[in-house]
This record gives sequence, structure tokens and C-alpha cells, in this order.
Amino acid sequence: MIEILISFVFATATLAFSPGPDNIFVLTQSIVNGKKYGLATVIGLMTGCIIHTTLVAFGVSEVIKRNENLFFIIKLFGAAYLLYLAFKVYKSDAKIAFSTENVQQKTTFQLFKTGFWMNVLNPKVTIFFLAFFPQFLFSKSMSTVLQFYILGGVFIITSFIIFSGIAILAGSISSYLKQNDKVGVYLKWAQIVVFIGIAALILI
Repeated sequence: MIEILISFVFATATLAFSPGPDNIFVLTQSIVNGKKYGLATVIGLMTGCIIHTTLVAFGVSEVIKRNENLFFIIKLFGAAYLLYLAFKVYKSDAKIAFSTENVQQKTTFQLFKTGFWMNVLNPKVTIFFLAFFPQFLFSKSMSTVLQFYILGGVFIITSFIIFSGIAILAGSISSYLKQNDKVGVYLKWAQIVVFIGIAALILI
């Protein structure tokens, strides 16, 4: 159990560090408006994750109750989707690009709402949770709904810590990224390894 949760934290941390629309948005808001505004965005994003966790927890748990074979198909879908994501990352540019131009001043509550709706209205997040979470179910005796909520909580806490770090250290991080071209390459390949590794666990 502990080993599975540790590997889940490692995978989550790697994905949270990897450049994406969410952490780049947090970074730009923090640089332009200040760390308080970046943190408001982070809280909004993480609150949205609760919605996706709930959808996956009850949806997949119901599938497990009804048909174990169907759950296995979901896991295979998850493996295929993670391999697809690994391929997309491989084909993408490793250069980290972000722009602070035309970033409008908003209140912390407006940025909380923006982060929340950015997350909730993105169907890719639900699909990702559906592909990612079932691979880390860690107990045969514990309720699967509870396990999904534990995984969701671990995901949110880990991502919150990393995203908050990005918000607080925004200026330093942006300077570092501009000066070190290889950072993007390292993060790109770390993300590919995580996606392929999790997919391989299922397929093997």
C-alpha cells in the first residue's frame, strides 16, 4: 500500500512539474500580479480537481461492482491513453514558452473562479483521472470510492505544494527557465517515462 502511494506521489509530482497550461497560467499570473494572485489561481485549480475525483470515484466504482472485466477494459483504455499522451509529449517542443503580455489584472476571487472553471470544464482532466487513478488502487478490502478520494487527496496536496511553490517563486523560476534551455528537455523526458512506465505496469 505505502509503496503504491509513494509511486503515485512521484508520478503526480513529475506531472505537476512538467510545463502545461495550468502551471504556466499560475506562473504568468504570479509574475504579473504577485504571488497572492497566483495562489488564488492554484486554489481554484485544485478545487476543480475535487469535482473530477468525484466523477471518477463513483463512476469507476460502479463499474467495478457490476463487471470486473469491464474495469479491466477501462484499465487497458487508461494504458492506451497514457501511451498516447507520452507520444504527444515526445512530438512536442521541449522549449518552455510563456508570455506575460496582455495578462489582465483581476481580483483574487476572479482568479480563483478562473482556475476552478478552467479545471472543471476541461474534459481532458476527467479522461486523465480516469486513465491515471485506477492504476494506483491499493487495497482489495477498502471501498474503491474511498481509495479514489484518497488518491484524489494525495494528487491535490502534491500538486498544490508544487503549484504554490511555482507561484511563490515565480520570478526566480521564470528567470531560471529562460536561462536554462535543457530544463524543458529533462521535464519532457521525465513526463514520457512516467506515462510509459504506468502504462507498462498494466500491459505487463
